[in-house]
Amino acid sequence: MPSPSEPLEKLGFLTIGSFDGADPGAGHETTLQVIDLGEQLGFDSAWVRHRHLQYGISSPVAVLAAATQRTRRIALGTAVIPLGWENPLWLAEDLATVDILSGGRLNPGVSVGPPMRYDEVREALYPDTGDVEDFSYERVLRLLRFVAGEQASPFRGTAGIEEFSDRVQPHSPGLRDRMWYGGASLRSAQWAGENGLNFLSSNVVRAEESQDFAEVQRSHLETFRAHHPAGAAARASQGLVVIPTDGATPEQRAKYTAYAEARTARTATPQGPARMMFARDIVGSADQIAEALYADPGFRLVREVVFALPFSFAADDYVQILTDIATKLGPALGWRPAD
Repeated sequence: MPSPSEPLEKLGFLTIGSFDGADPGAGHETTLQVIDLGEQLGFDSAWVRHRHLQYGISSPVAVLAAATQRTRRIALGTAVIPLGWENPLWLAEDLATVDILSGGRLNPGVSVGPPMRYDEVREALYPDTGDVEDFSYERVLRLLRFVAGEQASPFRGTAGIEEFSDRVQPHSPGLRDRMWYGGASLRSAQWAGENGLNFLSSNVVRAEESQDFAEVQRSHLETFRAHHPAGAAARASQGLVVIPTDGATPEQRAKYTAYAEARTARTATPQGPARMMFARDIVGSADQIAEALYADPGFRLVREVVFALPFSFAADDYVQILTDIATKLGPALGWRPAD
């Protein structure tokens, strides 16, 4: 997206789906209401995060299955499912089922690597196979093969009164083309491109070649497209935290500013042994946010975005933020809401 003269094509949002452990139903219902609101506002996509052993959505596929029955148009995505926790064959069945229920609107995003805090959860997750589990890119390739309809079993036919398929059922044509990879490194960007995936770039990257977040993200996007068969036409999305304040109350503006300021320190230098860099949250009017985005080298390379909602805000805050994004910020970026 090199200049304001080229309109943003797709506008989406991401939620973690927080809930109270003592009353989880209310939080899950709020998440579904937020997705429904997104459709009403004309957003192109709604995405959910994946959190294990936390007070956020632990089963995004199940939540999106519910969302398919409350929406008709909006694309539904996961950003992202960490495959270290998943059986690729079982997940392929779940994804295809939800895609069928949605009428072909599912956009599954995945990542690889050992599960978070693996030493603490290994006995619960893989008590018998923890030392031999493969957490490499091969785990993604297995999932992609099953989603694409490649053979999962050497047997196909009838046994007794039961009929068996040699591939995952249901099979959902087109789902493979809507698979995304969430990457934060040059290696991941290149691998996603070489394997024909779409690419999710978020507000977290690995500081490999620079300590300038925007420049690192730009290099990832360029690397991805340089190795993708579709080249410049390959789908890539940028995901930053943006909080427009056009319709906010004074109390909300104060809350949003305090939230961003509390997270600013981590953006100054790479964090931890992996040298992870975090983007600054952008708080301000729609015009101020649009100006900041057009100055961002990463944003100028994408035609679609998935703006992340802050983790811990109230339902009323999400309504205001999403409404301002759809009615103020989106138009300032040249975007037009879906019918």
